Amino acid sequence: MNEQTINGPAFASIAPESVQPLRRAAEFSGEPGCAAEARLLAVRFLQQLEAEWFAALGDRTTGDLLLVVSELVTNAERHSHGPYLLELEGTDRQVTVTVYDSSSTLPRRYARDPGRLGGHGLEIVHALSDRLTAERVPVGKRVQAAFDLGRHRAGV
Repeated sequence: MNEQTINGPAFASIAPESVQPLRRAAEFSGEPGCAAEARLLAVRFLQQLEAEWFAALGDRTTGDLLLVVSELVTNAERHSHGPYLLELEGTDRQVTVTVYDSSSTLPRRYARDPGRLGGHGLEIVHALSDRLTAERVPVGKRVQAAFDLGRHRAGV
C-alpha cells in the first residue's frame, strides 16, 4: 500500500479525487474450496473498508456483497474450468466486485422462474447490485457488480 504522512496545511490542498480506493485481489485455482477462500478475502476486505474508510456497510449490505462474491466465483468455477481472479475495490461510497475468468462465454440471465432448478445466480446478482456488467476481455471475460453504499444504507 502506498502510504504518505501529511502534516499541517498541506493536507487541506489534497483533492478527494487523489485518494485511491481500497483494493484487494487474489487468483483462485478453481479447485474445491476456492469459493470459501474468496468469501474470506471479501470478509477481510469489508472489515478493512469499514475500519479505514469508515464505510457504513451494515449486516444486510455485507450479506448482499458476500452473496454476490459467492455467486460470481461459483459461476467462474463452474463455467471456466480453470483459474479466476477476484478483485474488490471500495470507498465509503461504493464497492465493486469483479471476477475475471478464462471462458469467453458471457453469462446468461434467465427470465424469472421460481420452478426452475438452478440458473438463478445472475438473477440474484442483478437484484442485489446497483450495476452489473459482463464483457469479453483478452483473457476470457470480466463480470462486475457495483454497489452504491448510500443507496443501500437508505434501503432504496
